[in-house]
Amino acid sequence: MKIRILRRLAQGFIFTACTIFASSTIADEVRVYSLGVVPQFEPLKLASIWTPISDAIFEQSGVRLELLGSSTIPEFEERFLAGDFDFAYMNPYHSIMASDAQGYVPILRDGSRSLFGILVVRNDDSALTVSELEGSRIAFPAPNALGASLMMRANLDRIHKLDFEPVYAETHTSAYLNVIFGEARAAGGVMSTFRNAEPAIQDNLHVIYETTRVAPHPLTAHPRVAHEIVDLVREAMLAIAQNDEGKALLSQIPMHEPVSSNEAEYQALREMELEQYLVLSAE
Repeated sequence: MKIRILRRLAQGFIFTACTIFASSTIADEVRVYSLGVVPQFEPLKLASIWTPISDAIFEQSGVRLELLGSSTIPEFEERFLAGDFDFAYMNPYHSIMASDAQGYVPILRDGSRSLFGILVVRNDDSALTVSELEGSRIAFPAPNALGASLMMRANLDRIHKLDFEPVYAETHTSAYLNVIFGEARAAGGVMSTFRNAEPAIQDNLHVIYETTRVAPHPLTAHPRVAHEIVDLVREAMLAIAQNDEGKALLSQIPMHEPVSSNEAEYQALREMELEQYLVLSAE
């Protein structure tokens, strides 16, 4: 009863990275931590995905994750590089940047899939291969979006020797729309955002190229967060995935089968030497 009352009280306040102590033991604590999410979609859609998940984590663990929005991927990068978030869901290369800058560690990822970039064109475009895009404008969500931009630009440059003009649209949705409206001939994305896009986007574009595959986006934790709290959040998400309602919530991230993660799973990205394609300012 005491824990339930304290949890109801906590729901009446908004915090970013503060802690409310109900007693000296983890069992009697209600804590609120900030959560950053890479803005692959527009803010309202991200909120609609993550708010129910935060509520479910709170019910399971007593730990409240309060979503802190970022309007663009470069803004999100600035914030995690500064350590603004207690927890953050980010792309795999971001996790390396976050580890180097602040010591963030991966704690969970989707065990059912890999991350890879896709290149899409309009259905009425005659291009069937990458080489046919020579000299074209290609839209990307942001310079440092891993599959959609970093890996894609590296592949187009190193493997295909393609000469192209990159433009950065700020979100995956905007990159796809650039192609539909004729502002770019092709767009880089990832399969999860393409499949979650509106039918008007999916029905008018098709994939002509895929990059190599890596481990997908992890949920990471800042080292200032106590190990006990990290464990509570990890175990809560694993528990949520054990029923159909929870699976439906997590599939929106998408994280269909959450599994524990660690830094070693993302070290192979360092060997890709993507640093030359990295941009640390908004474009």
